[in-house]
Amino acid sequence: MRTRVTELLGIRVPIVQGGMQWVGTAELASAVSNAGGLGILTALTQPTPEDLVREIDRCRRLTDRPFGVNLTILPTSVARPYEVYLDAVIDSGVRILETAGNSPRDFMPQLKSAGMLVLHKCTSVRHAESAERDGVDIVSIDGFECAGHPGEDDVGGLVLIPAAVRRLRIPVIASGGIADGCGLAAALVLGAEGVYMGTRFCATHEAPIHIRIKQRLVDASERDTQLIFRTLRNSGRVLRNKISEQVLALENQPGGCEFRELQPLVAGARGWAALTGGDPDAGLVWASQAVGLINDIPTCQELLDRMVAECEDMLRRRLRYFDAG
Repeated sequence: MRTRVTELLGIRVPIVQGGMQWVGTAELASAVSNAGGLGILTALTQPTPEDLVREIDRCRRLTDRPFGVNLTILPTSVARPYEVYLDAVIDSGVRILETAGNSPRDFMPQLKSAGMLVLHKCTSVRHAESAERDGVDIVSIDGFECAGHPGEDDVGGLVLIPAAVRRLRIPVIASGGIADGCGLAAALVLGAEGVYMGTRFCATHEAPIHIRIKQRLVDASERDTQLIFRTLRNSGRVLRNKISEQVLALENQPGGCEFRELQPLVAGARGWAALTGGDPDAGLVWASQAVGLINDIPTCQELLDRMVAECEDMLRRRLRYFDAG
C-alpha cells in the first residue's frame, strides 16, 4: 500500500495514530509503528520537556521504526513552553512532527532547518490551504465525525476529504470516524493517501487506558457521542456520560454559561482520572462517532493487519462489479 504518505513517513501502511492527550505514550506509539503504521507521542502529556526526552528514548527502546511527536498549539490562559518542547523534539532527533490547533507558521523555519517533516491537522479546507502555504508537508483533514474539536463548519468527511484533495498539492490524510478497512478503502477512493485514527486506537490492547473504558467504547453505538462547547464556539465531541450531560445542561440553561462555570467538570485531570481509573463517568472521554464501528479490543498489529486485508478485499470486490459489466 504505497502512497506519498508511506514514502514520506517511511512506513509500511498508510495509517497514522493520533497524538492524543494522556494516550499517546511510548507503549501505544511503538506498537503502532511496529505494526507498520506511524505511532505518535503526545508532547504535552509529558509534564516537562525533560520528561518528553525520556519518553522519546523509551519509545526508541521499544521500536526501531519511524514515529512522530504531536505538539498541539492552543491559546490558553496558562502559558505553555512550546518552544522548549519543540527544542526537545529536535534535539532528540525525531524527524516527524504532528501539529494541531494554531498554525505552526512561526516554527516552520526552525523545523525545516532541522530537516523535519510536518503533518498539520485541519478541520477545514481553507485552513488546510493556509497550512500548505506555510510549508507543512502533509495535511490531516478532520471531518465532523471526529473526536476532539471538529471546528464549527459541520462538514462530514465524505465531502471534506475530496474537497481538500482537490485544492491541495501536498498529500492529504483522512481523519474522523475511521475505524476499519472499509474506512481506509473509502478514504483512498476519495483521494486521501492515508488515514488518521484516534478513537480506534484507544480500544487496543496497548492503549494506556483502563479496560472498563475500552469496553465502554466497544459497547457504544454511533449515537453515543455528544457535542459540547457549541455555545462557546469551540465544539468538542465526547463520549456520552454523566459529565457531558451536565455540561450540556449548563450550556442550555437560559442565558447560557461561561467556560469558567464548566471548568470544574471538564478539567483535564478529571479526564485522566477517568481513563486510568476506569470510571467512564468520572470525566470527559473524548471519542468520535467511530465508536459505532468498534467491536473488539485487538493488538495494534492485529488491527492494522485486519484493516489492510479488509481494504484490499473491499477494493477487489468492488472492482469485480465493473469487470462483470
